[in-house]
Amino acid sequence: MTEIKADCSDPSLSSQNDPETEKIIGIFYDVYNELGYGFLESVYRRAIRLALLQAGCFVEEEVPINVSFRNTIVGVFRADLIVDRSILLELKTADELCRAHESQTLNYLRATTIETALLLNFGPVPKVRRLVMKNATKQRSLSSRSKKVP
Repeated sequence: MTEIKADCSDPSLSSQNDPETEKIIGIFYDVYNELGYGFLESVYRRAIRLALLQAGCFVEEEVPINVSFRNTIVGVFRADLIVDRSILLELKTADELCRAHESQTLNYLRATTIETALLLNFGPVPKVRRLVMKNATKQRSLSSRSKKVP
């Protein structure tokens, strides 16, 4: 099997200021290189959870997150993994990542106080997207949506 490494030229993966996501991305590639392609998402979720725990991370699996609308819970989603209570991991086993995967992950961030997510695809070619949504941006977005459109 050919070992695959992260493409550090991708600015979304630049981790000079973020050693936490760098560590997680490294573990993602370790898991991918060890297991390869073709398993169900649940297998990769358990494997990366184990690898993260072995690396000393605090990991929560399938964490329920409430989605509110006008101060009423209108839905619940389950975050695949949350690492050290600060980074949300959304796992995929798709042929390629698409805009819908990114939108889903950004919506998960919007529903939490977590600001950073990693979208990890265990597809034929492993891919990582680092997504950030600052809490201040979430608040501005909420207040601008509450204004009525004529």
